[in-house]
Amino acid sequence: MSTTKPVTMDDLLQNAGGDTSPLSQGDAVEGTVLSVRKHEVWVDLGARGVGFVPRREIGFGRNLEEGESVVASVVDPEMDDGYVLLSLRKAAKDRGWDEVIRSFEAGETVEVSAYDANRGGLLIELDGVRGFMPVSQLSAEHYPRVSGADKDEILERLHALIGKPLRVRILDADRKQNKLIFSEKEAIKDGLQDRLAKLTVGDKVSGVITGVVDYGAFVNVEGIEGLIHISEISWDRVSSPADYVKVGDRVDAKIIAIDRERLSLSLKQLTEDPWSKQAEKFNKGDEVEGTVTRITPFGAFIQISPAVEALVHITELGKSDADPDKLFKLGAKQKFIILEIDKENRKISLSLKK
Repeated sequence: MSTTKPVTMDDLLQNAGGDTSPLSQGDAVEGTVLSVRKHEVWVDLGARGVGFVPRREIGFGRNLEEGESVVASVVDPEMDDGYVLLSLRKAAKDRGWDEVIRSFEAGETVEVSAYDANRGGLLIELDGVRGFMPVSQLSAEHYPRVSGADKDEILERLHALIGKPLRVRILDADRKQNKLIFSEKEAIKDGLQDRLAKLTVGDKVSGVITGVVDYGAFVNVEGIEGLIHISEISWDRVSSPADYVKVGDRVDAKIIAIDRERLSLSLKQLTEDPWSKQAEKFNKGDEVEGTVTRITPFGAFIQISPAVEALVHITELGKSDADPDKLFKLGAKQKFIILEIDKENRKISLSLKK
């Protein structure tokens, strides 16, 4: 009677072929994706068994398919259930640092997309290595210009950039400190000086409003940041720039100054100055009636036409100790004599009619 020798685990591993050496924490191991589930991926490691990859260890934006070959890093060579705990993210990170350092040293621009955001900036993963782009390193197009530095609105604007392709340059890369900093602002500097050199004061340009603040509006002009100061929005007195423009508006503006990498722009200088036209009907010595619009310690401002506001100085009130607050009332109409018309500086001086 013949006897059959029992099959051992070693026999099975030898018949499976491939590398059967024991695994250790931190080892890089190759395998084939067995299945992809919502919160986990299973990997066939051949003679070394089956590996388990939890969702957090797959890596941002990585889509796997069954049968795909992968390289993983061993986190735990033998869990309680006998499976190998793996990390695709760590393996990609170990390999990715070499590529990151190469790109950093070469000064290359790379395309990335943020996987999350906080009030300080964008969280970005490149070749398995996680990094950060501070708000200050965003381009003029994406910088969250918000009035009053509202933190919630800033965060909302940053969240809108998640998943959006961005061209960036690596600002700092330190493998030992696990530090990776990106800059979109540095990436767009390529060719910026050439574009600026083609622009001159007086040019008409087109751009998109990227931020509206108390003192004006920011404009993206083909990657160049421009500012329309509140005084250059309209010929009328502007109390709030938000009454005239909003984020996303496309506007035409005139370049009134070029300062390093920023343009100073004007909306109102593309339109006719109503002050000049209306001031033509006034002459020195004319008697005019106007409405008191502002009272100050040095006099009062008087509206003598829809676009023309003139000043009656305290020295022209008839008495050396005259008090503007006692002589004038806001909204009241009074008669004055025109003393001087300064068209170049858009000023008209008045004297209180005796």
